[in-house]
Amino acid sequence: MLGPRFALVVEGARAGDEAAFAVLWRDVHPALMRYLRVVAGDDADDIASETWSRVATLLTRFEGGEDNFRAWIFTIARRRAIDWQRHNARRPAIPVAPDSYHLAQRAVDDPSDIALEAISTDAALELVATLPPDQAEVVMLRTIAGLDVNRVAEIVGKRPGTVRVLAHRGLRSLARRVAAPVPASDTAPAPDPVTQAPVTR
Repeated sequence: MLGPRFALVVEGARAGDEAAFAVLWRDVHPALMRYLRVVAGDDADDIASETWSRVATLLTRFEGGEDNFRAWIFTIARRRAIDWQRHNARRPAIPVAPDSYHLAQRAVDDPSDIALEAISTDAALELVATLPPDQAEVVMLRTIAGLDVNRVAEIVGKRPGTVRVLAHRGLRSLARRVAAPVPASDTAPAPDPVTQAPVTR
C-alpha cells in the first residue's frame, strides 16, 4: 500500500510518467498474480498482462483513492479471467499447485487469521485452492487483495451478505482442516533398522 503517496503517484502515471506507473505495478502486481493463479491457473500471466494493458489505457478515467484503485484493478482482472475461461472452456483445466504463493497483509479484523496463522503460507494457499471456486475467490479477495466486504461484493457481483456467508463458510472449512489431527501413522518415525531391538522368541 502506498498510503499518502498514492495521489501523487497515480497523478504522475496518468500524465505518462513510466516511473510512477512502475510504482503502481510493483505495489499491486504481486497480489494480483497470487489471486489470478488461484482463479485462472496457467493463464494467470496472460491475464495479468491484459489487465495491466487495460489499466494503462483507462487510467486517465480513473477517479478515487487507493482502495478504489485496488478494487478497480481486481475487477478488471476478474473480467479478463472470465473471458479467458469462456474462451478455453473446451480445453481441460490443469490445476496449478500454489507452492510459490505468499499471503499478503490481510484485511483488518479478517477472521482468516484464526485459520491461516496456524499453518505455513504455502500450505494455507494450497488449502484455499481446494475450496469451492466462489468461496476461494472471496477468501482470496479478502486476504490477498485486502479488500473489504462491500468492495468484494461489487467485484464478484454478489450481495455483501452473500460475500460474508461465502467467506465464513470458506474460512470455517479451512479452520476445520487446520484443526484436524494428523493420523499417528503419518507422524510416527520409522524404526531404525540398526538400533531396533531384536525380537526374541
